[in-house]
Amino acid sequence: MTRQKTRTALAAGALLLTGTLALTACGSGFDDSAGDNGGSGGDSGELTSSDDALTILIGSSGDAETAAVEEAVAAWSEESGVEASVQVANDLPQQLSQGFAAGSPPDLFYLATEALAGYAGNGSLVAYGDLLENKDDFYPSLVQNFTVDDQFYCAPKDFSTLQLIINTQLWEAAGLTEDDVPTTWDELAEVAATLTTDGVTGLAFGAEYQRVGTFMAQAGGQLVSDDGTEAVANSEENVEALTYVQDQMDAGSFAYATTDLGAGWGGEAFGQQKAAMTIEGNWITGAMSNDYPNVEYLVAELPEGPAGKGTLQFTNCWGMAADSPNQQAALDLVEYLTSAEQQLAFSEAFGPMPSVQSAADQWTTDNPELAAFLAGADYAVGIPTNDGTAAVLTDFNASLEGLKNGDPQQILDTVQANVEAIVG
Repeated sequence: MTRQKTRTALAAGALLLTGTLALTACGSGFDDSAGDNGGSGGDSGELTSSDDALTILIGSSGDAETAAVEEAVAAWSEESGVEASVQVANDLPQQLSQGFAAGSPPDLFYLATEALAGYAGNGSLVAYGDLLENKDDFYPSLVQNFTVDDQFYCAPKDFSTLQLIINTQLWEAAGLTEDDVPTTWDELAEVAATLTTDGVTGLAFGAEYQRVGTFMAQAGGQLVSDDGTEAVANSEENVEALTYVQDQMDAGSFAYATTDLGAGWGGEAFGQQKAAMTIEGNWITGAMSNDYPNVEYLVAELPEGPAGKGTLQFTNCWGMAADSPNQQAALDLVEYLTSAEQQLAFSEAFGPMPSVQSAADQWTTDNPELAAFLAGADYAVGIPTNDGTAAVLTDFNASLEGLKNGDPQQILDTVQANVEAIVG
């Protein structure tokens, strides 16, 4: 079994570290409507063009990310002759909302999937995705994450998937070998039970859909139909997934990292060795390297469920303001920032996986111990993009905290009603 220690910090600001979704001014209730269909589309002639400088607003995970983005934007600016500046938000959703409300939004900005539909619906965004020269290079699932009403709005800037993180020291101490790495739910339950001892839980993860949802995906379930028009939250598949998790909790081999183990998130419970395994994204590498450098671990793909492989993915895109006076230059900058070369440089600097397929082979060569994360791109599902999703998940997560003693069907019936309100 390969042991590894991590070496790179991840963009927790660019990805959803704990999975908590921020409510934006564009949609926080279950029955919010998307408003009039806005945004721009069509050919490049519809983009604005001027001599105005560009302003880029980002939510940074730290100095490494900030420096990398500033350096890339400065290089593009020197090459293009267009002035551009990077601003780091303290509260990205709030500052972005305030910018739009004041009529002075940034030209480009990090935009989360759950905020897309609201801003697209009220006309705040330009749908430039089909104008990108590299549009066919993005992973199809990421393109779907940023498509509303059949319009590809914005370029995915990077992404992460969730996979299984295993403490190799505890694994070997329990008499397990590489052949025991679980590939099915039954095997996961078995090794989790084997790893559970006094003070150590076999598997721990966040008390939220953004982690528990991996089991729903493996069972073949989801919250919203592929076309985003039908609520399917209380399906038999989702009931089966929550029941499986509940059964393992009852057995004592699964636990919530937060409410059960007193950790801030799954990575902390894992790093403190309160859990022998956790379900996290590749941002965990930075936390392990910085905070728990002596904990050795490996990353494996999550086991298959009744429907096969399944995981969740998290991503942001480069949103472009409909009010930007220099959209043509902004488009050129996005193409520069999402090129394979630049995304690999970002990955080296602060850890995210490139959103373009042409960078996959090089990224895997550079990060062989993390290859399972990229493998998930072939079957990962994203957070629903319907306006109001953030509020639905906030309510769902509150219910999931009581899953151990709750009724999976009742929990999902409530979610179903809430989802129906935002897809109707």
